[in-house]
Amino acid sequence: PLALATAATRVVRLVLGLVILGAYFVMDEAGRNWALLGLIPLATALVGWDPLYRLLGIDTRKLDLR
Repeated sequence: PLALATAATRVVRLVLGLVILGAYFVMDEAGRNWALLGLIPLATALVGWDPLYRLLGIDTRKLDLR
């Protein structure tokens, strides 16, 4: 699997996911369904890879120049 590039990438996804999920508690019923989308960046941050990267062929790892 293609790993996320850096710890910073994972932290950004984690914070973004938590902020979006936090909106769940302040939105009306219809908005709560949208707030559940925060599970996606949260899960990719915790797991450390993004399946969308694989589908698109994106590799954010640094090249090994040895």
